[in-house]
Amino acid sequence: MCSNLGTFVNPFTDFGFKRIFGSEESKPLLISFLNDLLDLEEKIVSIIFNKNEYVGMSNEDRKAIYDISCTDEKGSLFIVELQRVKQEYFQDRALYYTSFPVQEQAIRGTWNFNLTPIYFIGILDFEVEAFGDNYIHHGQIRDKYSDALMYDKLNFIYIELPKFKKKEKELSTHLEMWLWFFNTLTDLDEIPESFKGDIIEEAFIISELAKMKPQTRKEYEISLKHYRDWVNVLSTAKNESKEEGREEGKEEGAKNKSLEIAQKSLLKGLDMETIIMITGLSEDEITSLGKI
Repeated sequence: MCSNLGTFVNPFTDFGFKRIFGSEESKPLLISFLNDLLDLEEKIVSIIFNKNEYVGMSNEDRKAIYDISCTDEKGSLFIVELQRVKQEYFQDRALYYTSFPVQEQAIRGTWNFNLTPIYFIGILDFEVEAFGDNYIHHGQIRDKYSDALMYDKLNFIYIELPKFKKKEKELSTHLEMWLWFFNTLTDLDEIPESFKGDIIEEAFIISELAKMKPQTRKEYEISLKHYRDWVNVLSTAKNESKEEGREEGKEEGAKNKSLEIAQKSLLKGLDMETIIMITGLSEDEITSLGKI
């Protein structure tokens, strides 16, 4: 065990998530997870990682930075995002993110409007009450009246990890093994016997801190610090918001609290994308705080 860091990386840190799913070494793990998650007629055999930053059609447009973006051998594109905090418009954000690969297909020369399938996969570390009790959701474009499938090339898959409550002995599918892995990795001191010999054992192995080189472990410690700072800022903001909500008007109090959270987040060195997600403020509003 590595001091107070635990035995395995925290998969909800940028470092941990990308080490498990976002490196050349971990391609077989990502393929396994995608095949378990998606009901594809033909299983994914291979993938290539794409760039993870896309910009709009002009310099003034906003950009999108993905956690992981990859394409399989058939040309289908997968965006895999770890969503750490609840935000009001996270589904709008998912749709916005999928618009970039759609636009990119349109600028490849002669084009007959035949799009390749796009899958946005959101691994959510929070619950969405409107989604009901199920922990997995798959959205496509369907007819409102008949529920007939109208278009199947744009897919939004969300996994609400907090709603997955099964214990190790209750796991019945390989996908459930993956979800249990994510939910319990930081609580474990060793690889469970039931996972040995399975491909997920490799996910445990590359997550072991003791086997990392000092520089790699240092990178993880920095990522973990950013994650813990973010958690502390969010937790403090929620507690303070409850207290101030009794004294201030709801709308004004919420706005002031968002500004305060953004200010603290800037001081902690959190990135702009994360602060926008946490507060719901615009980039201009957040940038102006840094000039105070």
